[in-house]
Amino acid sequence: MAKYNITADSRDLLAKVSDVSTDTEYFSPIPNGYKKGQTRYVIVMGTVMSGLGKGIFASSMAKLMQDKGLRVAPIKLEGYLNIDSGTLNPFRHGEVFVLDDGMECDMDLGTYERMLDKDLSSANFSTSGQIYSSVLRKERHGDYLGRDVQMIPHVTGEVKLKLRRLAMASEADIVFVEIGGTAGDLENAFYIEAMRELAYEEGPGSCCFVGLTYILEPQALGEQKSKAAQLGIKQLMQMGIQPDIVACRASNPVSEQARQKISVFSNVPYERVFSMHDCPSIYTVPAMLRDCGIDFEVIRLLGIEDRIDLRAERRAWAKWSDFTDKIESEKREVTIGITGKYTSVRDSYASIINALEHAGILLGTKVKIKWIETTEIAADNADELLADVDGIIVPGGFGTRGTEGKIACVKYARENDLPYLGICLGFQTAVIEFARNVCGMKDANSTEVDPECKQGVIDILPEQKKIEGLGGNMRLGGRDIKIKKDTKAWELFNKAESARMRFRHRYEVDPEYIDTFEDKGMVFSGKAPNQPIMQILEIPSHPFFMATQAHPELTSRPIRSQPFFAGLVAAAGRKRYPTENLPQFLDAAREICFR
Repeated sequence: MAKYNITADSRDLLAKVSDVSTDTEYFSPIPNGYKKGQTRYVIVMGTVMSGLGKGIFASSMAKLMQDKGLRVAPIKLEGYLNIDSGTLNPFRHGEVFVLDDGMECDMDLGTYERMLDKDLSSANFSTSGQIYSSVLRKERHGDYLGRDVQMIPHVTGEVKLKLRRLAMASEADIVFVEIGGTAGDLENAFYIEAMRELAYEEGPGSCCFVGLTYILEPQALGEQKSKAAQLGIKQLMQMGIQPDIVACRASNPVSEQARQKISVFSNVPYERVFSMHDCPSIYTVPAMLRDCGIDFEVIRLLGIEDRIDLRAERRAWAKWSDFTDKIESEKREVTIGITGKYTSVRDSYASIINALEHAGILLGTKVKIKWIETTEIAADNADELLADVDGIIVPGGFGTRGTEGKIACVKYARENDLPYLGICLGFQTAVIEFARNVCGMKDANSTEVDPECKQGVIDILPEQKKIEGLGGNMRLGGRDIKIKKDTKAWELFNKAESARMRFRHRYEVDPEYIDTFEDKGMVFSGKAPNQPIMQILEIPSHPFFMATQAHPELTSRPIRSQPFFAGLVAAAGRKRYPTENLPQFLDAAREICFR
């Protein structure tokens, strides 16, 4: 797995910024040792509307460059003033993606990690809040030598400094910069200005600008309309950005006439205006770009033909093609129910959807998802809502709403041998349900749901209660898990003694009740090393009943399905097709995850 980390030496290096004189207007802080021209930049901006797939384009192009032997580093620049994405409501902004170092960020970082098979860090994500906070700290420390601090050059200078620090720390040939929102949004205008300045300072051939736009196709007209796209690109040009490439998003392939119009009005050669229309999977987008030759257009625009390794590209592309060829060739079909409280916004569960897709493709199984809103579930209708699914996921979430519905789902899965995977809150509700209905603890609950409950089997541990502030007592980021031998978790993780997953939660199983649960048949097969913190549970007598306090979906990759999801899909397949001569689900899952 490709991975880079910012080491202690790198941090020391990045902390040193060249002195800036008050006598010059060329204010642009540059890290000591930074060499202009060594790193190139591909900058992706949106027009018309957001949510069209800037991250998908950028990550797909970054993958093509990585396949050519180039070192790439992505960064997402968000316009909102939050310091990170941790407090954002999933209804408004989709899922919060947690990096191994604990940074809570935008879901696009998950797209980059999956496409590049690379663990990213806080260096790959920034918000306006981070930029402004850094500028104000420097102003208080006197770092600007008495100058009046302004949007230009100080705020834009901070943006450029962050990009150059990333370039140095990652030793990237290309830094891919994705700017959130669209041209014309007030909150990201300084980012766009910073990119204009960056291209000016770095020199000709240093930056490739990509404008991602949308081609309308009103049903009443029956034809594609490019006027909104033209106006959106014109707005970019008015801000000093001349696109080098225009990616046209649309439901259907963009017509030659529409591409010609955009080419004429944007000064972009016709061959660099391409159709990025809907396709069966985001994992086929790299092939779409490659078939259009856009990857080599980027190489030529940046003048780095001498850096690519075509032999490495052939090997990498053959491996990727083996994966994508299976997308439309699934032989079996299973239905997995996702019982959540944010099901009206599918982006709230983007990583889970991707993890199921990875598992299904690699097991030759088409995974259909049935969305089940837990606020609509009660003990008397769970059987009706879950009768037609082959497996169930109870995902994470915060707060009290929908909790009893999740518990009803857990009870149905446990009593009816329905393959079950609990994630974070799904782990906690599995504990509560088991305590109530197997251990006879009728008042069992989580102190998050009922602070006054008599049997708080899920609670904040004493050492966490000392930490103040919303989010301050969260366990965030990557943690090692010690796995118990001769358990299903041990089998799933290829008989490894430990595994690493990412966490985002406050509440834990109260250690006081662990012996009671295990006496009744629950096994805690994974726990924190040297701490009484339970992280994986299973019921050995059940075909597949597993849950984890972690978020395994965050580390699933296209060619390396995460073991929990591979196990769930394989178990669901065995339930759906009991008469087929299928391999044991643990064997199938293990073969996929560790081959």
